[in-house]
Amino acid sequence: MPTTKIIPLTYLGPVQLFSHIVNADVVVIEQQANYQRKTYANRCSIAGANGPMHLAIPVTNIKGSRTSIKETLISYDMDWQKQHWRSIVSAYNSSPFFEYYADDFAPFYHKQYKYLIDFNMGLFKTMLDELELDVNIRLSDEYVATSDQPNDLRRIIHPKSLPENDKQYQTIEYRQVFAEKYSFVPNLSVIDLLFSKGPETYDILKASIIG
Repeated sequence: MPTTKIIPLTYLGPVQLFSHIVNADVVVIEQQANYQRKTYANRCSIAGANGPMHLAIPVTNIKGSRTSIKETLISYDMDWQKQHWRSIVSAYNSSPFFEYYADDFAPFYHKQYKYLIDFNMGLFKTMLDELELDVNIRLSDEYVATSDQPNDLRRIIHPKSLPENDKQYQTIEYRQVFAEKYSFVPNLSVIDLLFSKGPETYDILKASIIG
């Protein structure tokens, strides 16, 4: 029977999320819920020279707090694209596999997308291509309330929810780009793992799910 996971929309989602994705047959991405601040929908964390660095996409809500995820607009009042790409290059240009993958991600930081979901989904599909992953990806047709069912990851994949609260997931450490400066930082954006381990990324994600 196919394994289905319900996940939140994310901006370069964390390692924990992609571990679930590589172990699923069908993934349903929530797009009907109201947009909420301080989630992975518009933010990610990468390995900076002085520790974790948090990148956030500014958004413009056309209906205030009742704007759905699929209707959430990106704001370009500031040049956040240049800032984000500069931060990513600074963090990973010395990593083993950055040059191999960088050209696939760079275009997203030069083209202006109107909707957050289009920008995120473009990056998401690029990541699936890098992993050579064949998963059936769907966007939700209607909103279904979050639940505690094992296949519903919307509460678990959240910046305020620690990875150790996920009983299906175990952190597997790998050598990060600033390993000489500070200890391993778990659950950064999946690009941290990709740029650090390249083709081994899939195997590490696959092994991170228990059972």
